[in-house]
Amino acid sequence: MRNARNALLPSLQYLSQNKRQLQKNIQKINQVGLLSGICLIVGTMIGSGIFISPKSVLLYSGAVGPCLLIWTACGVLSTLGALCYAELGTMITKSGGEYPYFMEAFGSIVAYLYSWTTIMVLKPSSFAIITLSFAEYTSTPFYPGCSPPLIVTKCLAAAAILIITSINCLSVKLASYVQNFFTAAKLVIILVIVGAGIVLLAQEICIIYFLFHYFYRNQLNFITEELKNPFRDLPLAIVIGIPLVTVCYVLVNVAYFTVMTTTELLLSPAVAVTFGDRVLYPASWIVPLFVVFSTFGSANGSCFTAGRLVYASGREGHMVKILSYINVKRYTPAPALIFNGVLAIFYIIPADINTLINYFSFAQWFFYGLAALALIVMRFTRKDLDRPVKIPVVLAGIMVLVSCYLVLAPIIDQPELEYLYCTIFIFSGLILYYPFVYRKVNWGRKIMRPITMHLQLLMDVAPPEKTE
Repeated sequence: MRNARNALLPSLQYLSQNKRQLQKNIQKINQVGLLSGICLIVGTMIGSGIFISPKSVLLYSGAVGPCLLIWTACGVLSTLGALCYAELGTMITKSGGEYPYFMEAFGSIVAYLYSWTTIMVLKPSSFAIITLSFAEYTSTPFYPGCSPPLIVTKCLAAAAILIITSINCLSVKLASYVQNFFTAAKLVIILVIVGAGIVLLAQEICIIYFLFHYFYRNQLNFITEELKNPFRDLPLAIVIGIPLVTVCYVLVNVAYFTVMTTTELLLSPAVAVTFGDRVLYPASWIVPLFVVFSTFGSANGSCFTAGRLVYASGREGHMVKILSYINVKRYTPAPALIFNGVLAIFYIIPADINTLINYFSFAQWFFYGLAALALIVMRFTRKDLDRPVKIPVVLAGIMVLVSCYLVLAPIIDQPELEYLYCTIFIFSGLILYYPFVYRKVNWGRKIMRPITMHLQLLMDVAPPEKTE
C-alpha cells in the first residue's frame, strides 16, 4: 500500500499545483449569462410535453373549457413557484437548487435527505425520462406502423445520456451553446405550428383567450454560482423565460384546437405530429424532427443542473468528496456529471417512462412545498439576509398548501405501495447519514482515501476553493 502511494506522489503533486491554478481561475466557471439563463429555463420547461400533454389534460378534464382552466391553474402555480425561487436564489447565491435553502432554513439533516433523494432518484430519473422520450421520437420513423423495439429505445436513450454527459464534462460554454441552439430550434417549430394555426384561426373563429404554464421553473437555481450576475440575471431570466413559455403554450394550443376536434385530439398518439400531417404536408416530417431537438435540449438542461446539485452536496460533505471536485483544465464538475449520467443509465434498464414519472412527481412536489416553507421560515429566522427580491409571504404560504394537496391527494385517492416505497427511500438516507456525515467514522475515510486519489488522477480533477 505504501509503495502504491509513493508511486502516486508525482501525479498528486501535479494535481496539487493545478489545484492552486484552479483556485486562481475559479471565476472562469461563472460563464452563464442572461441569454443562456433564459434558454436554460425555456429549454427545460419546453420538452416533449408541449407536443403530447394537451391530449392527457383533455382526457382527464373531459372538455375544452375545463382543460383550459387546468392549464390556467398550472400557470398560476408556476408563477408563484418562480417568484419564491427568485427570492431564494437572490438571497442565498449558492448552486444546488433547494439544497442550500434547506441547509439554511432546516439544517443539515433535511438538506441531506433532499440531496440523497434528488441525487439518487429524482435527477437521474428525470434525465432518463427525457432521454427515453428523445429515443422514442428518434426511432419511431424507422418502424412505420408499429412501436420501436424496447431494446432499441433504451440503447438510444443510453447513447444520448453518454453524449450529453460528455458535452457537459467538456465545457460549461459548450453545454450552454448546445442549450441555446436546441432552445432556438424548439422555438422555430413552435413558430411554425403557431403560424399555421393563425392562418386557419383567421378563417374559422374570432378569438380565444387562455393561459397556462409548465413546470421546471427552478432550474436556474441549480447553477446560481455560475451566473455572471446572479442578482440581476436570475430574477430577470425568470421574468422573461416563464412569460415566453406561457405565450408559446397558449398559441400552440390555439393551433391544436383550431385544427382538431376534441375527439380527434384524444385519438392522436402524438398531437403535434397529427397537426403536422394535416397542416404542413408534405413537410410534416419537420415536426418529429424538431420534437427530437426539443427533447435533446431538455435533457441537456437536466444534466447541466443535476451535476451542480451533486457538486454542491459533495462540497458540504453530504456526498463523497470526489463528487465536489472540478476538472483542472475545463472547469467542469466532471465527477458529479458522470455520476448522474451513470445513475440515469441504470434507471433506463429496468423501468418504463410512466413508472419513473409517477415516482418522480410524488417526491418532487414535496420538495417544492418544502422550499416555499423554507422561504417563510427564513423570514423569521434570518432577517439579516439581504433580499434583492422580496415577495408577499402569503404567496409562499399558498404554494405550501398547494404542494401539500398535490402530495396527499393522489395517496388518498389511489393509495399505492409506490408512495410507501418513496417515503421509505427518502428516510433510508439516515442510515448513511449517521455514520458517514454526522459521526464521520475513520474506517469510511480510510476506504475512500485511495479510491479518491485514483479517481482524482483518472479524471484530472481537484477540489475548488470552498464557497462561503
